[in-house]
Amino acid sequence: MKLVLPMAGYGTRLRPHTWSKPKPLVSVAGKAVLAHFLDSLGSISDFDEVVFIVGYLGEQVETFIAQHYPGLNARYVVQEELAGQSHAIWLAREGLKGPTLIGFVDTLTDADFSGLGAEGVIWTKEVEDPRRFGLVELGERGLVQRLIEKPQDPQSNLAVVGFYYFPRAEQLLAKIEQQLAEGGALKGEFYLADAINRLLEAGLRIRAQPVELWQDLGTPSAVLEANRYLLNHGHDNSKEMRREGVRIEPPAYIDPAAEIRQSVIGPFASIGPGCVIERCEIRDSIVEADTHITDSMVSGSLIGRAARVEGVSGSLNIGDSSEVRGPAGGV
Repeated sequence: MKLVLPMAGYGTRLRPHTWSKPKPLVSVAGKAVLAHFLDSLGSISDFDEVVFIVGYLGEQVETFIAQHYPGLNARYVVQEELAGQSHAIWLAREGLKGPTLIGFVDTLTDADFSGLGAEGVIWTKEVEDPRRFGLVELGERGLVQRLIEKPQDPQSNLAVVGFYYFPRAEQLLAKIEQQLAEGGALKGEFYLADAINRLLEAGLRIRAQPVELWQDLGTPSAVLEANRYLLNHGHDNSKEMRREGVRIEPPAYIDPAAEIRQSVIGPFASIGPGCVIERCEIRDSIVEADTHITDSMVSGSLIGRAARVEGVSGSLNIGDSSEVRGPAGGV
C-alpha cells in the first residue's frame, strides 16, 4: 500500500510558528505533529512508499524524516501552486497505483486501518455543527452516497476526518484528471470531494468508518487541546523527571535534555530539549526546543524554538527566535 500526505499549505492559522517551519513540524506533547501522525499509523515501514507533498519550507520535512525515520521509503513532491487537494494528488501521480491511503497531517485520530480491501473507505466522526465541515451523506446499506463541503442545510452530521482509502489509485487519478480538465475550481482550489463524488457516480463502493477520536491541529487553541489529550493518554513522563527544587504537577512532558530550576511545571505543560527554565510557573503550555524562560508565569501558551522570555506573566503565542521581556517578577 502507498501513503500520500498532502501538506503544502502555509498553515496561516498557526502563525507566527509557521513563518519559520511547516505546520507538521510544530511540537505537541514532546514530538512534532508529523511524528505523532506517522506513529499513529502503526508500522510505517509496511507502506511500499510514502509520498510527502510539500510546499513552503518543505526541505525541513525532508530533513526531519531523514533524521527520525531513516528507513522510510519516502518520495517528495513540491506543490508550488496551492491549487487544492486534487491538484496536490495529481502532482504525485507518478507511480501511484494500487491500494492507496491519503491522509492530512493536521489531525489527531484513532482511525483503524485494518481490514482494507476492495471497497473504498472514508473515516468519519459525528459532529454537533455539521456546517463547519466536509460531510459524508449515506445512502442504502450505509454506503457513501456523496460528499458535500460545509453545507448550510446539512442532511448529515458525519464529518470527514481527513483519511481516505482507495483500492486502486488509478481510478481516483482518472477522475482528478477529468476534474482538472473541466476547471471549476472553488476559490482557486480543486477539492478532493469533487473527484470522489465522480468515483461514486461511476459506481465505486465506499463505506464510512467511524472514529472515536478526532482533533484538529490547525490553530493554537487546537494544538493546546491536543497537547492536553496526549499528556492524558500516554505521553506524561512527569514521574521520571522529578528534580530537586522543581514541582511537577502531572500530566506533563519534560525532555530529559531540559534544565529546570526553582520552578513549577504543569499540569499540561510540555518542555522541549535544550530548554532552560528558571524561577517560573508554566502551565497548560508548549515550550519548544532551546528556549530560555526566566522569572515568568505563563499558561495557555505556545512558545517557539530558541525563544527568550523574561519577567512575563500571562498567555503568549510567540514564534521561533522571538524575545519577550516584561515587568513581571519571579515566582
